[in-house]
Amino acid sequence: MSAPFRLDGKIALVTGAASGIGAEVARLLAQQGATVFVGDINQTHGEAVVAHIQEAGGTAHFVSLNVSDPVAVETVFQQVDAKGTLNLLVNCAGIGFVGDILATTPDDFDRLMGVNAKGVFLCSQAAVRRMRETGGGSIVNIASIASKVSLAERFAYSASKGAVLMMTRSLAQDFIKEGIRCNCVCPARVHTALVDTYLAKNYPGQEAEMFAKLAQAQPMGRMGTTTEIAHLVLYLCSDEAAFVTGVAYDIDGGTLAMR
Repeated sequence: MSAPFRLDGKIALVTGAASGIGAEVARLLAQQGATVFVGDINQTHGEAVVAHIQEAGGTAHFVSLNVSDPVAVETVFQQVDAKGTLNLLVNCAGIGFVGDILATTPDDFDRLMGVNAKGVFLCSQAAVRRMRETGGGSIVNIASIASKVSLAERFAYSASKGAVLMMTRSLAQDFIKEGIRCNCVCPARVHTALVDTYLAKNYPGQEAEMFAKLAQAQPMGRMGTTTEIAHLVLYLCSDEAAFVTGVAYDIDGGTLAMR
């Protein structure tokens, strides 16, 4: 028997893969044998992820991708087509925003929805068009616990992630007969560079204190890691999850269980 969770011979596109969860997902999928397309608007960081994967013996290519632009999305999928058949799509591209409805401008709302929701729509649509012609595949979306419960001052962010959750379930239902699985992952707070940037911007000189406060706000007393999220994504991409579709997996250190 082959080792579990292997992705040999599969082609994967990971959006938002230049940093954070996306970068870790790209590295792990490549480690498990997939050819990974690292999609992001940040070429410098994206190419660094590709170099890291290649140095570790994996296969990866950088593709410049603005997920909110239909033309850019189609261009990237055509680049993937030129290398073979797309098997896996992981929609990691996303941005955050802190603010209630009164602190949210129309531009803020459009920006959040454009990346977090429209980006998932455009990339998933392009993937489904291909997967239904080639025998199926797996799509994994990064949602959030904010798609399931209300969080203070996350009005636009929660709206965008709620859209991701329902797109996941709808896509899974509509294309289950065509071999396309779609699931999403719902993390609580995960330690990424975005957290450090937020603390440095809003709490200069108090970063360590505020980091500890944010960590302790979760029942396990810490933030999640990008590696932990990536391993759940790997499972959902793998053939070991062949009987799983339309599911939203909480990975939140007990946050929802304790509410």
